[in-house]
Amino acid sequence: MQVHPSVRGVPMAKLFPLSPKHPERICWGCDRYCAATALACGNGADRTMHPAEMIGEDWYLHGDWGLELTDITDKTVDEFAKHPEK
Repeated sequence: MQVHPSVRGVPMAKLFPLSPKHPERICWGCDRYCAATALACGNGADRTMHPAEMIGEDWYLHGDWGLELTDITDKTVDEFAKHPEK
C-alpha cells in the first residue's frame, strides 16, 4: 500500500510507500528519494530515515502524519466479467 501524502495541505509530488522493501537504500528527506550514497538536495549530511525504520512497520497508525491513506491496490469487481476456464 502507498499513500498520497499531503504535508500541511501541500501535496507531495510522489506517492510515499508505507513499507518499502529496502528503506535503508534511500534518503526520505524530500520527494527526490535519492540513493543513500548520492544525496542531491543537500538536506543534511546524512540520509533521512523512513519512519518504518524508526518506529516500526505500523508507523502510520500512530500519530498525525497528515497522510491521506488510499489503497492503490483496490480494484472494482466486475460481477459479469468472464473468467477463464481452468
